[in-house]
Amino acid sequence: MVDWEDIRHFLAVARIGSLSGAARRLKVNHATVSRRLAALESALDVRLVDRLPRSCRLTTIGRQVFERAVEMESGAYGIDRLAKAAHAPLVGRVTLSAPPVLVTHLFTEQLARFRDEYPDIRLSLSAQGQQISLSRREADVAVRLVRPNEARSVTRKVGRLTFGLYAHRSYAQLASPERWQFIAFDQSFADMPQQSWLIGIAGDRPVACELNHISEHLIAVRAKVGVAGLPCFLADRDPDLVRIYDGVPEFERDIWLVVHRDLRKTPAVRAVMDFVSVVIAGNRYLSMDSEPRAAARTCEGP
Repeated sequence: MVDWEDIRHFLAVARIGSLSGAARRLKVNHATVSRRLAALESALDVRLVDRLPRSCRLTTIGRQVFERAVEMESGAYGIDRLAKAAHAPLVGRVTLSAPPVLVTHLFTEQLARFRDEYPDIRLSLSAQGQQISLSRREADVAVRLVRPNEARSVTRKVGRLTFGLYAHRSYAQLASPERWQFIAFDQSFADMPQQSWLIGIAGDRPVACELNHISEHLIAVRAKVGVAGLPCFLADRDPDLVRIYDGVPEFERDIWLVVHRDLRKTPAVRAVMDFVSVVIAGNRYLSMDSEPRAAARTCEGP
């Protein structure tokens, strides 16, 4: 009988493609991963991985074992989820994964309210822009700006994130539109919808700098570096910023709430889902029922 821990280490190597990368993911040392992999190969009496100088490559039998190992992993996490669903009501630790801008500027501001309502739930907020796996218990609940398609997840649209073009008040007054410089993301985000929207507006005008977090874009705009596309819920409350309306189209991304099917009725998880929904619905910039915003604090655009 193979050891589940050996299987778990093999899965990490197969997914990441190197022993060192798997060690970092599992937070163990390189020797432990190598030993676990060797133990599994010995137990099965087959070579699962070809060890190359800088990477690992699955053998033919290794790929077949990987497929079965993924099924084992799914079953193991399923047992874990069932156990969690049986815990006492409104007690426990729940991990909520959400885009950094929502964690930093929305959910964190409401934590005291959540603690008042649910003192026995420890809410762990994880600021993550990339997709995570609910099946592998990388989070219990997730908020995403792209509709997830993971099997056995339950997804619901709970709001919309609207972006506008913003500049510091003094920058907008002193720099004519043809001289605007823009604050963008770097090339690794070239396919991101708001990057395409911003670059389309910029046209031939220069990009002053590239920053990879919306909070950094906000700081750069406040520092009068240039013009940036910012979420309206964040930028409209800053008295030093003005929103540029004339000739600049809005851009929106849907906000999706997702949970694994096995956990959706767990009381503590349900409480976190309700918290997310209420916070988003209560923000006039994020709610799906919000009315068009008045054109306050604007300046003329191109």
